[in-house]
Amino acid sequence: MTGPGHERGDPPPPPATGPGAVSISAPLRRPLFRWLWVASLTSNVGTWMQNVGAAWLMTDLAASPLLVALVQAATNLPIFVLAIPAGALADIVDRRRLLLVAQSWMLLVAAALAAVTFAGQMTPWVLLAMTFLLGLGSALNAPAWQAITPEVVPREEVPAAVALGGVSMNVARAVGPALGGLLVAAAGPGATFLFNALSFLGVLFVLGRWRRPRETSALPAERFVGAMRAGLRFVRHAPPFRAVLVRAAAFVVGASSLLALLPVLMRERTNLGPAYFGILLGFFGAGAVTAVVLLPRLQRWLDAGRTVTVGTVAIAAVAVAVAWLPSYPLWCALLVIAGAAWIAALTRLNAAAQAAAPRWVRARALAVYLLVFYGGIAAGSILWGFVAGRAGVALSLTASAAWLAAGLLTAVRYRLPQGEGADLEPSRHWPEMTGVPGVELERGPVMVTVEYRIDPARAGEFLDAIRVLRDARLRDGAFRWDVFQDATNPGRVVEVFFVESWVEHLRQHERVTEADWQTQERVQALHRGDAPPAVTHLVAGVHNNEKHNEGE
Repeated sequence: MTGPGHERGDPPPPPATGPGAVSISAPLRRPLFRWLWVASLTSNVGTWMQNVGAAWLMTDLAASPLLVALVQAATNLPIFVLAIPAGALADIVDRRRLLLVAQSWMLLVAAALAAVTFAGQMTPWVLLAMTFLLGLGSALNAPAWQAITPEVVPREEVPAAVALGGVSMNVARAVGPALGGLLVAAAGPGATFLFNALSFLGVLFVLGRWRRPRETSALPAERFVGAMRAGLRFVRHAPPFRAVLVRAAAFVVGASSLLALLPVLMRERTNLGPAYFGILLGFFGAGAVTAVVLLPRLQRWLDAGRTVTVGTVAIAAVAVAVAWLPSYPLWCALLVIAGAAWIAALTRLNAAAQAAAPRWVRARALAVYLLVFYGGIAAGSILWGFVAGRAGVALSLTASAAWLAAGLLTAVRYRLPQGEGADLEPSRHWPEMTGVPGVELERGPVMVTVEYRIDPARAGEFLDAIRVLRDARLRDGAFRWDVFQDATNPGRVVEVFFVESWVEHLRQHERVTEADWQTQERVQALHRGDAPPAVTHLVAGVHNNEKHNEGE
C-alpha cells in the first residue's frame, strides 16, 4: 500500500540531537539514498492519495460505518498476518530482492484496483479484498526497508537518514490527502489508484540499479522457521521490548478511531465533498510535520513515557471534541493537534522499540512491533466502526477516548526503555568456536553446563544474580534454563541451559551484547577459584564430551 520508508502511521526514531549530531541533510549527499528518498516520497504521496480514494469510494458503495472503518482495517490487518515471516525473511534473505518482490506485487495490485474501478465493477467486498492484498505487499516490504538503512549510509548518518524518512512520510501525509481529495473530485477514486500504481515504478528503478554487497559469514544462514522462533523467543524474554508493545497497543487501539471514522463524520455532519475531506486529513499531516520539527526540543524536558502520555491525552481530548462539536473549521484546527500528538507519541514508541532490540534480531523485533501496531489499528478500526454502527459516531469516538484514558494505567507497570541501545551492541567477549570433530552443525539439542564455586554464605546473593542471567540466555537462543545447587556441597552451583543445535549455540556466541556481558561479569564476580567456571557442552547423539573454559 505504501512505498518504501515508513509505513502509514509508523514513525521513525527522533533525529540525532546534541553535540556531534550529524546534519539531517548529510545522507542526501549520497546518490543512492537521495534517489531512494525521492522515490519513497513519491510513493508515500501515492499511498495517501489512494487512502483518500478508497475511503471515499466506500462511502459511495455502502452507507455502513463498519464497512467504511474496515477500509483502514484491511489496510493494516496484513501486517498482523505477515509481520513475523516478513521480519524473519528480512534477516535471512537478500533484502534487495525481497523489496523488489514486494514493490512489484503492490504495483500489480494497485493497477488491478484502478482497472476494476474504471470498469465500474467495484463492490464493497472487492474493494476490501484488494486493499487487503495491497496491504500484504506493504507488510512484506516494511521490515526489509527499515533494515537496509544502515546499508546505504554510514553508521553515524543512520539517525539522520531515519529522520529524513520521517520527513518524507509526514510531507506525504500533509500533501497526499489534499491531492487525493482534489483528484477524486476531478477524475474519481480510480485515478488515485492509478497514480499509486505508477508511484512504485520509481522505487523499482532505484532498487533495480542498486548493487548490494553480498554478506559473508562463517556460519550458515538461519532457517526460516528457526529464525521466526528465535525472534519470538527474544520478544518473550525481553521485558523492555514487551513494555513497548503493551504501551503501543494501549495507544493505537484507541487513537485509530479518528482516522477510521472521519469519512463517516464528513458524510453525516457536512455537505462537503471529497476535496474537503482530503484537506481535513492534510491538517492532520501538517500537525505531524510540526511535531517532527518540534520533537528535538520536546525531548529536552519530556522523556519517552511522558511524551506518550501527553500524546494520549491530546488525542483523547480531540476525539471527544470532534464527536460533539460539528464545525468543519474547528475540526481542521483540532486535527493539527491530533496529528502532532499522534506522531510525537509514535515516534517515541518506535525509538524505544529500536533501542530495546539488538542488531541480530532487530528486523524480527521491529516486525513484532509492527504486528502489534497494525494489528491494534485494525482491531480498533473494527471495534469503533462496530460501535458507531450500533450507537452512533459520537458515542464511538467518546468510547475510544475512554479507552485511551484507561490505557494510561499501563504506564505504571510498563515503563519505556530510555537511551539509544548502545549496551545492546555485540560484546564479542566469548572466544571464537567453529567446528568440533564429530559434531555436525545441525546436531542437537545441546546442553551447556557452567559450574561455579561460590561462598556458601553468599549463596542467596549468587542465586539472585544468576537469575538475572536467565533472560539473557533465553533471549540469545536457549529454549530452557535452570540452576542447580549441590545438596551435599552448597558451594557448588551448576547453571544448565539447552540450545536447539550446535550451530544455534555458535550463533548464541555472536548474539551476546554488552549488557549481557555485564550481567555475566556480576555473576562471575561471585565465583571462587583460580580458574574460570568450567563449561561443558553435551550434544545429543554424540559420544564425545567437549569441555571448554570459555567463560560462558
